[in-house]
Amino acid sequence: MTKLAASDRNDLPAIQFAFEAQRKEPLENASHVRNAIARFNQVTGVSDTERNIAWQRILESAKKYGVEVHDTSWRELGKPSR
Repeated sequence: MTKLAASDRNDLPAIQFAFEAQRKEPLENASHVRNAIARFNQVTGVSDTERNIAWQRILESAKKYGVEVHDTSWRELGKPSR
């Protein structure tokens, strides 16, 4: 994953994070998008509504950076494929 310095992270607008209010999971390149997907279920203290919004942000960023996402919902993450 691309390392993001604290000063660079602080300079990112909140909208560039999957979880905007908490400034968790930056989405500023393909590596960070993949990381946000991998760590999605580790984020605590957020509502399902916030997760829905974050998932949409992740999907939009994935499309922008050419990251393939197989899950259609964040509720499917980590579950075996059928």
